[in-house]
Amino acid sequence: MSDDGKRSKLEHLKETSRQLRGTIAEELENPEPFFSADAAQLLKHHGSYMQDDRDVRRQKNEDGTKKEKAWSCMVRTRIPGGRVTADQFLAELDLCDRLGAGTVRITSRQGFQLHGVLKKNLRQTIRDINASGLTTLAACGDVNRNVMCCPAPVQTPVRRRIQELAQELADHFRPRTTAYRDIWLIDDEDRRIRLQEPTIVEEPIYGTCYLPRKFKMAIALPEDNCVDVYTQDIGLLAIAEQDHIVGYNVIVGGGMGRTPSAEKTFPALGQPLACVAPDQVVAVCEAIVCVQRDYGNRADRKRARMKYLVADWGLPRFRSVVEEYYGQPLNDPQDVCVTGVEDHIGWHEQGDGRLFLGINIENGRIQDTAERKIKTGLRAVISQYRMDTRLTALQSVILCDIDPADRMDIDRMLAEHGIPPEEDLSLLRRYSMACPAFPTCGLSITEAERVLPGLIDQLDAITSELGLEDEKIAVHMTGCPNGCARPYTPDVGLVGRSVGKYTVFLGGNAQGTRLAFVYDDQVPLDEIADRLRPLLTAWRDERQAGESFGDYCHRIGRDGLRQRAA
Repeated sequence: MSDDGKRSKLEHLKETSRQLRGTIAEELENPEPFFSADAAQLLKHHGSYMQDDRDVRRQKNEDGTKKEKAWSCMVRTRIPGGRVTADQFLAELDLCDRLGAGTVRITSRQGFQLHGVLKKNLRQTIRDINASGLTTLAACGDVNRNVMCCPAPVQTPVRRRIQELAQELADHFRPRTTAYRDIWLIDDEDRRIRLQEPTIVEEPIYGTCYLPRKFKMAIALPEDNCVDVYTQDIGLLAIAEQDHIVGYNVIVGGGMGRTPSAEKTFPALGQPLACVAPDQVVAVCEAIVCVQRDYGNRADRKRARMKYLVADWGLPRFRSVVEEYYGQPLNDPQDVCVTGVEDHIGWHEQGDGRLFLGINIENGRIQDTAERKIKTGLRAVISQYRMDTRLTALQSVILCDIDPADRMDIDRMLAEHGIPPEEDLSLLRRYSMACPAFPTCGLSITEAERVLPGLIDQLDAITSELGLEDEKIAVHMTGCPNGCARPYTPDVGLVGRSVGKYTVFLGGNAQGTRLAFVYDDQVPLDEIADRLRPLLTAWRDERQAGESFGDYCHRIGRDGLRQRAA
């Protein structure tokens, strides 16, 4: 166990929670619209966050007093590799209308989120998600969260194997506690009995306190890092020969969150630790997780992610301890790195005579608006053709296994609902991403999802004017520094700093292989596009062959960019 001093209050809460039960079940029965602070912390491990509508929080009653907080729950579904059947997708759409706020959000980790679920409807929502064959268990909390994987349904042995591995890892690292079943899934009478005399089971990986902080894994291919493999606690980069996987480079210590006022915190890219054979992957990952369990910082949650353990120890010591836990030496990583990234939007061949179609869902929000009936359109197409779907790490959706004869009809149906085809979307928009921020996220400092589309409109106009409209530029925006939309690796990262103002990061890339640097701070939203214009102009005029905007910014550096902007 880490000797970093006194453990935090949350560590004691987890240890005494009777394996994540706490008082959740009792509080579900009371009339309050919210959970206590302790119960809300444990609730995360079951896949739900307490939230309140921050738009309402700002409002006042007629007598000038503040309105009561409008409490609700966010419910997140864990979906390894983003694989969702037609029935499961339709069930989630039905749930958002029946028990949620009318929208479904695709997350940056290939899951679903429902917002606006009232506490009184939480048990029914979780039961219905499980009835569809999905789960919310371990979608949040101090455990291994959703295992990401390139979702493209290309029918090759390599693609099939990495998607199978995502499910294997998800199953292996699933918490064993029976609390989830006892609280949410069994009938009332049995539930009362089980809660009075809970069954305590062994947690062979997580122990009594679970992990010091959240833990993330992803699997990628060198030619397509669509899941940002270097931003994970454990990234697995598949190495293939003759269409078969011969090993994986294991990458450790990535993570995006930071606190600007605390220099001890920072975003980090993962580092190659070792190369392992396919049959070693699960056991080596378990050894890494257990090292983090036993040595991760349990006193200071701001430094509890594994990236800080790797940074503090150094990679050689970290590897040595992992080898002790694994029981044998590890082979050095191979000289394999990421070379590309795809968003999988548009029509593509699967390799088995069928097609798949990637549909851009801006910032992941499946909803109907006056211009676009995305929710209604997806419901119509999936209901008619019953195709399986995949969720992408850029918060979009893939429709799988499409008969080529149905292509024109599907295009027609989507067009009737205002859902734009690939050719009507700029690369800027396709590779953009934002976190939810206001009004639901309690950590958000400023807007993200609600303002990024307008900013992309401005940037599209500038790039079109400069003749750069066909260039791939990734823009990620978050409402706070926690980094949920991975803003520290793209060409342009925009991180909420104060109300209406952002820190501008430049010099990353769409492939996610390099950290960006702080270019400017406290930039008002309405000035961002104008401040980027001279830099985009300089890139157009000075770039080297094949040089992306992020590559150019990295080469020129902050001072050079500021000179060009003067």
